[in-house]
Amino acid sequence: MNDRSVKILGIESSCDDTAAAVFSNYTMLSSVIAGQKVHEDYGGVVPELASRAHQQNIVPVVDVALQKAGIKKEELDAIAFTRGPGLMGSLLVGVSFAKALGMALNIPLIEINHMQAHVLAHFIETQGEPYNAPSFPFLCLTVSGGHTQIVLVKSHLEMEVLGQTMDDAAGEAFDKAAKIMGLPYPGGPLVDKYAQAGDTKAFSFPIPKAPELNFSFSGIKTSFLYLVRDGVKANPDFINVNRDNLCASFQHAIISILLDKLQQASQQTGIKGIAIAGGVSANTGLRKELNTLAIKRGWKIHIPKMAYCTDNAAMIAVTGYYKFLKKEFTSVDVVPTARYSL
Repeated sequence: MNDRSVKILGIESSCDDTAAAVFSNYTMLSSVIAGQKVHEDYGGVVPELASRAHQQNIVPVVDVALQKAGIKKEELDAIAFTRGPGLMGSLLVGVSFAKALGMALNIPLIEINHMQAHVLAHFIETQGEPYNAPSFPFLCLTVSGGHTQIVLVKSHLEMEVLGQTMDDAAGEAFDKAAKIMGLPYPGGPLVDKYAQAGDTKAFSFPIPKAPELNFSFSGIKTSFLYLVRDGVKANPDFINVNRDNLCASFQHAIISILLDKLQQASQQTGIKGIAIAGGVSANTGLRKELNTLAIKRGWKIHIPKMAYCTDNAAMIAVTGYYKFLKKEFTSVDVVPTARYSL
């Protein structure tokens, strides 16, 4: 088979977004995402509701992705799907669908690590747009609601985790801070929004002492809780009066921790090619401070398009393409896994 015409269907269902994408090699032909607003009423993702919504969405989402790509399912060469990490019920829907469709079409299955796919989102080519993928090796700060890692990326399929969170993820800390302030779910983007009008030095937070290149965010999250609790005791309107400054100060503290460890990783490895990935890579404060630091340190940075920061199937499909070239196929006996290390 000519690898210049490999067509991959990617399926993502690790959390609360049902997504499908069709690729020709590493070029995106289509990408479709169905979100789930039902979780807003609960202040967070409810696993049972998420898995039910995936069952409703997956067939129409895949159908629309194929239609937008202008190909028939019989033209597919393989199906790539998220095996983990993620919510078990959500993953089960995507894995089961991929296995059934793969067996029906008699084409290979390719299991994908969700975190590896976030890194490889930088290798997505969009028709009509310049292709500017990172050069190997590079460092990738992968930051989301469930993960915070610094990854040494040696090739498309060879990666090494140099450091990771020892407790909470940075994205989870943002969402928790938002919840403490009474902001609606998802709160992380709102913290970013209000932070832009606030003073980053209005409040200070203790910097956790995590060993080597690892992270810790539980302490700073607790510090924020106590600050708001004591402030509200003294002034019931404390949050409304200080909302922007609270967001700006807390966000700046989180970003400082992330970039400090990234600087350490760059110094230890001598690598100046730097990328960010994951949902928190959409944070405008992180993007701005990374750009500033890159000029100071002489880094060449890669920041993903907003569409590829949050969960999507395009990153699953492009990862599937590189695994297809290596013939890294998966048995139909594969099962999802909530924890899946790089």
